Amino acid sequence: MIERVKVAVIGVGNNVSALVQGIALHCATGRLVGVRRPVLDGLGVGDIDFVAAFALSPEKVGKDLTEAIFVPPNNFPRLTSELPLSGVTVRRGLTGATEVERVAGELAGAEVVLYAAPSGRQETAQAYAEAALRAGAAFINITSDAVARDPQLLDRFVAAGLPLLGDDLTSQFGTSVVHHALLRLLEERGLTLISSYQVNLGGTEDFRNLVENSNTKMQSKLNALTADESAAGRVELAPLGYLPHLESHKVAHINIEAQAWGGTSVSLDLKLKVHDPSGGAGVTIDLIRIAANALRQRRAGYPAEAAPLLKSPPGTSV
Repeated sequence: MIERVKVAVIGVGNNVSALVQGIALHCATGRLVGVRRPVLDGLGVGDIDFVAAFALSPEKVGKDLTEAIFVPPNNFPRLTSELPLSGVTVRRGLTGATEVERVAGELAGAEVVLYAAPSGRQETAQAYAEAALRAGAAFINITSDAVARDPQLLDRFVAAGLPLLGDDLTSQFGTSVVHHALLRLLEERGLTLISSYQVNLGGTEDFRNLVENSNTKMQSKLNALTADESAAGRVELAPLGYLPHLESHKVAHINIEAQAWGGTSVSLDLKLKVHDPSGGAGVTIDLIRIAANALRQRRAGYPAEAAPLLKSPPGTSV
């Protein structure tokens, strides 16, 4: 019998809402729509148990996890009308480095800690990684803050025999993965890239936060787009835009200018509209299972199979 993965979540925002609801929907219906790998190393989509959750919002703390995911400013839609209580009460998150030991104690029993708080809080992200380290759990950072890219922290996870996955997930079908695929296609077909840009607009609370703390996210996106170096210096990212009426949607515009045979011009303009949290959850479900298997197989540090799912793995720019 497969041992279910015990997961603790840090942050109870839209990304966690999409993840929790999607797993519940799969368990209730068996539907595999949008699921890339129904089974990964023996673990199914539904083989996940949430055992702890942390948030700072007073409106979420003290509520059951499946109630807290619908508390504003969360705006990811309900996927099912019936969502049973999880039995996990949302606890107060870290409010300072002195509370790392408390949180580490409350993580007891979790195999995998998923860090899904807003990006742009470097010290907070590393403090939770420290708590996971002390609790003996694998750590996944799906934000753009540098955690797995911190060589000293990665070395400490290796020494402790624990997996560390990050940073910043590549959404299932988001702007970065589509843009990168198009740039790669140009190169494969022999065209010369002249210039390219990307514009991203969204209405989630994480988007609002990224507008104010965009540095790590912009660098992480560049890491994903210029991983093969062929596009380095020719791709620009416009500042992120927060539009509340978009709610959990993200709208992206991509432009590519290139030259074909004989120097003739090629111009591409593309618009992509997705539910941003869904794209994250579709990848997070695989990262959780990769982390759990690495932990159970005693493979410490960064598991190489996670690389295609991340914008900024160890070794990329901070």
